[in-house]
Amino acid sequence: MLEKQCFIPEPEEFIAESPLTPALKEIKKQRDEEVRDVIAGRSEKMLVVIGPCSAHEPAPTLEYISRLGKLNQKIKDKLVIVPRIYTNKPRTKGIGYKGMFLQPDPEGMADIVRGIRSIRALHLAAMNESGLTAADEMLYPENTEYVEDLLSYHAVGARSVEDQLHRQVASGIEAPVGMKNPMSGNILALVNSIFAAQSPQIFKYRNYQVSSDGNPYAHAILRGGVDSSGADIPNFHYETVMQLDELYKGSKLKNPAIVIDCNHSNSGKKFRQQIRIAQEVMQNRRFDGEFKKIVKGFMIESFLVEGNQAHDDVFGKSITDPCLGWEDTERLLCDLAEQV
Repeated sequence: MLEKQCFIPEPEEFIAESPLTPALKEIKKQRDEEVRDVIAGRSEKMLVVIGPCSAHEPAPTLEYISRLGKLNQKIKDKLVIVPRIYTNKPRTKGIGYKGMFLQPDPEGMADIVRGIRSIRALHLAAMNESGLTAADEMLYPENTEYVEDLLSYHAVGARSVEDQLHRQVASGIEAPVGMKNPMSGNILALVNSIFAAQSPQIFKYRNYQVSSDGNPYAHAILRGGVDSSGADIPNFHYETVMQLDELYKGSKLKNPAIVIDCNHSNSGKKFRQQIRIAQEVMQNRRFDGEFKKIVKGFMIESFLVEGNQAHDDVFGKSITDPCLGWEDTERLLCDLAEQV
């Protein structure tokens, strides 16, 4: 039996509490268009969604994004940088740290209302600090309205991409939505997810029957897969990308686009391998015009301090998956900008 603990107000109440200022609304409008232009092929820039595996604390996250904002001034003519502010964390076994959304109250109990306020405060502070709008993961579809006005990019994870509600909600979002291949690595299931997200839908959302027009900017993220014995199967290589390119053409989806996730099963979570993977992808872009046309960007896990830790003892070090450190991040982004 589910026990009701407290009432959570409608999204409009939280948005009214912490709205975007006119200046931030203009920044978001411009940033949204930049990201859409990359996905649609109207821009030659590359998209880079980059940041910590999970934004577990505001202070180090804001310090990281402040640095990213300053670096962005040097490379913005080549790269569209979208900070990865992931405030929700999926768990394979359903337990463990689940992100800022389940913010503890003063007595240590989970407090979702407090979590929503914390998430909005973090995203607004990041925008003010850096001038960059961010990406977050759509882990809980019914929570999307609480942050949709703040984000320029949404990601649907490997555990969620075959779920009907995730696909349907993605179809009603105006910003680009990256759909990751499922944990199995099944590329056909990925294409079906993109098709569903790009199609008009009628469905139940919260307490309403709703309809959507479809999201023409829904696209693929290749993150690698896991076989039946738990071994990682990378899928960033030339052959898999071109296979997906053919499926895109056969399905007549709008705005064919692939983002390469350099971590997860592509790297086996060996975080420094993200550099090698990004460089291999750039080499393939130089080799083949069709590959270059469809591969529009990267997803990279990065934080202030490289690696990860079990407890929050080191400022700016991941408490979930290991990440690149800042020095390697800065070097990689500058290198990628030179190659675009």
